[in-house]
Amino acid sequence: MNYPEEIESAVLLIHGEKAHSCYFSKDTFKRLKGDNKELILILNAVHTDLYDRLYKISFEKIEQFLLNNF
Repeated sequence: MNYPEEIESAVLLIHGEKAHSCYFSKDTFKRLKGDNKELILILNAVHTDLYDRLYKISFEKIEQFLLNNF
């Protein structure tokens, strides 16, 4: 992601807050322009929790983002 400032479409980033690569989503989110962006951090989750522990994911937030932006 060399040019996130150029993205005009809606962007939803979902990351486990304890994932080693969480900084990537946080940094990218800061660089995105507009109000059609959202960063959802899954509390106490690492990367693999988003595959194995679906109960941690707020599907309501994802649904709301999609309804608001598409």
